[in-house]
Amino acid sequence: MSLFNVFKISGSAMSAQSQRLNTVASNLANADSVVSSDGKPYQSKQVVFKAIQDAGSNTSTVKVDRVIEDTAPGKMVYDPKHPMANGEGYVTMPNVNVTEEMVNMISASRAYQNNVETMNAAKSMLLKTLNIGQ
Repeated sequence: MSLFNVFKISGSAMSAQSQRLNTVASNLANADSVVSSDGKPYQSKQVVFKAIQDAGSNTSTVKVDRVIEDTAPGKMVYDPKHPMANGEGYVTMPNVNVTEEMVNMISASRAYQNNVETMNAAKSMLLKTLNIGQ
């Protein structure tokens, strides 16, 4: 495998992790949003990755296949004075689990950082290879 493929592989992984971080940020920002743009409580979103095989170099890259909504029901909170409360006084809150989202954010951040370090190591090796000829 060529060292140049490292940049392609790590670059695609960084792009995918960046979208994952944006999705986590959206989930955290809407953790207390009783109403979303469609008039319903916000539904947590998750990123699904897909490996793409490159036949020419026999390597795989990664991309975001789709972003899906979590189908888990929202939390029911008793607040009869809330304007969105139902007849029994319960408000449907988003199904965002803040603790899981923080773990997801740390995982995506570290994966992004690992890919940056991989690219820097490949760059360093290429530069040292070029210096051998001098």
